[in-house]
Amino acid sequence: MNKRTILRVGAALAAAGLLSISAPLAASAHVRVNPDQAAAGSYSTLVFKVPTESATASTTKVEVDLPTDTPFGSVSYQPVPGWTAEVTNSTLATPVVTDDGTVTEAPTKVTWTATGDAAIKPGEFQQFTISAGPIPDTGSVTLPAHQTYSDGSVVDWSEATPASGEEPEYPAPVLYISDTPPADETAAGASVSATPAAGTTASPSGTEAAVIGVGIGGLALGAIALVVSVIALTRRRTDRG
Repeated sequence: MNKRTILRVGAALAAAGLLSISAPLAASAHVRVNPDQAAAGSYSTLVFKVPTESATASTTKVEVDLPTDTPFGSVSYQPVPGWTAEVTNSTLATPVVTDDGTVTEAPTKVTWTATGDAAIKPGEFQQFTISAGPIPDTGSVTLPAHQTYSDGSVVDWSEATPASGEEPEYPAPVLYISDTPPADETAAGASVSATPAAGTTASPSGTEAAVIGVGIGGLALGAIALVVSVIALTRRRTDRG
């Protein structure tokens, strides 16, 4: 193996290690809800994790649509420094009959809007928390999210996951109740490519830690391969000498 071939192999393996980090991180940067499971009849705390994927614009507004066919009885929000929040209550197009009576009005949207310099900048994420309940007795509820950027663009996280299980480009956050989440739903929910916005803290979940571990492992293997290539080249030169 000549010098050029050795170096090419080492560089290729190192690049593969880097890709092993970048690929899962890029694929995981979506708006997610955590936890993604809740018990019917309970009052659950739901956290929407919103990363800014744009390299040039900041996230200035986040809207989450709440279910209207199986509505929550009440929704409240946890204040986020630098952001205003509003819960919109609307008259339901079709009244819903529950054990407590007929529901004609329910929370249908939560909107967070950045003020001052609180927008989520490129490379950052923010977490928005609500308390919702009672959780309806159904299979799952979809919670479409709409992310507005400072350049005026809007990303709609509203696509349903097809029966094939392959995740769409802009998947809607889903809260599973009696249905079982897809096997890869938790892994897909890891979002570690952004840093917390100012004023927030976050620690990686078990899945996020696994993703980080895989990435570090790939980088380590690439680095080892490069070192081995250099050693082989050095020995080759020594033998010639």
